[in-house]
Amino acid sequence: MNALKNKVQLIGHLGNDPEIKNFEGGKKLANFTVATNDSYKNDKGEKVEETQWHRLIAWGKTAEIIEKYAVKGKEVAIEGKLTHRSYDDKNGEKRYVTEVVVNEILLLSK
Repeated sequence: MNALKNKVQLIGHLGNDPEIKNFEGGKKLANFTVATNDSYKNDKGEKVEETQWHRLIAWGKTAEIIEKYAVKGKEVAIEGKLTHRSYDDKNGEKRYVTEVVVNEILLLSK
């Protein structure tokens, strides 16, 4: 059950082309967003569609796959873990970020 404590699975479409960063020693980082869509019926019986945006990052081989094959609009399935971090922006204000660190990615659309 330990593996189930922090596990995220999403299927959605990339909101932009991934941003790739290369570090010393050949380490690679991919930053990208994925949109997931959900729908429900409101009190009046009308269908309401809702889009959620998720920030994702991937390292190493997973980042390399994303760099080669993932483009804006591509449908993907990902599995990863939810992380939280903070940093001070250029004005000295503390900013908080929640993102998914991707372990696996499956490219769904052609």
